Amino acid sequence: MGISCRMFILDKEDGLYRLPNAKFDQILRDPTSCRFTRFAGTRVRMTDVAVELIDRQPIRVVWITFRFLAFDDDGYFDLTAFDRQQRARAELAMALTTAEPKGEGMVVDATNRFVAQGGRWTPSRPLQRLIDAAALGRVKCTRL
Repeated sequence: MGISCRMFILDKEDGLYRLPNAKFDQILRDPTSCRFTRFAGTRVRMTDVAVELIDRQPIRVVWITFRFLAFDDDGYFDLTAFDRQQRARAELAMALTTAEPKGEGMVVDATNRFVAQGGRWTPSRPLQRLIDAAALGRVKCTRL
């Protein structure tokens, strides 16, 4: 038994593309090393899916997250926007674990909450089923 993480990108028409983990690591290290002309000038939906494996075969989805990736007009990954959202998510998580109850009438800085929320999306039920099926190897999708 084991866990495998799979990444997918969805285009405007809900076309599903498999993004290999190594390719995603590469664009995080050097965004100019990979150009995705089909996503030029867009903000696309991305999903990370963890699947449970038995005998190297995926049997069920155990965890899934949804976020956005932005690409510049030339088709290069916008690392600055991604980094800003990731930092906001981390700071928000840390703030929740260290938060102390405050009195009434207090003004709270919600900047990180809005930045983090702007980086997430929720799929429709049919789209969720398509993503699950792709993660489990039941649906073929184009590899980037």
